[in-house]
Amino acid sequence: MKQSFTAIVLAAAASVAFAAGEAKLDKADKDFIEKAAAGGMLEVQWGKLAEAKAQNSEVKSYASMLVKDHSAANDELKTLAQGKGVTLPAALPKHEQGELDKVGKAKNFDHEFMEENVEDHKKDVKDFEKASKSAKDPDVKAFATKTLPTLKSHLQQAEALEKSLKNKKS
Repeated sequence: MKQSFTAIVLAAAASVAFAAGEAKLDKADKDFIEKAAAGGMLEVQWGKLAEAKAQNSEVKSYASMLVKDHSAANDELKTLAQGKGVTLPAALPKHEQGELDKVGKAKNFDHEFMEENVEDHKKDVKDFEKASKSAKDPDVKAFATKTLPTLKSHLQQAEALEKSLKNKKS
């Protein structure tokens, strides 16, 4: 009787540990979560910077959308990461901080902001497409799949705005 009670307790503990996200997450899935978190944090910071510094009203509007959409996605990603036992950075990683600083110092802020956003969203769409197809964890895959249409929309809007700004400059 003692042995089967111990086995039951161990099985229950293993079940709780798995439910708490302590199960081993695939390295690629963990890397995706960490990269998505850093990118999402950067987008929010860029958006806030552009809300304050942009001259063009359409750029300001785009920036506000970034803050709203990426804040929501970041909150969802934080919950996912906690459930999977992944610790996310509390502040922007060094590389992303460098990108933020570069845009913040640009002489032609609106143009630089939009140019960086186009390039960044191209990378994001590629990463999220890959994760939506090949993530091993179903929750990671679902997050990537759910977020992808928003990123594609951001990319389309960023490309259109960047083109518009170039046309006004010419």
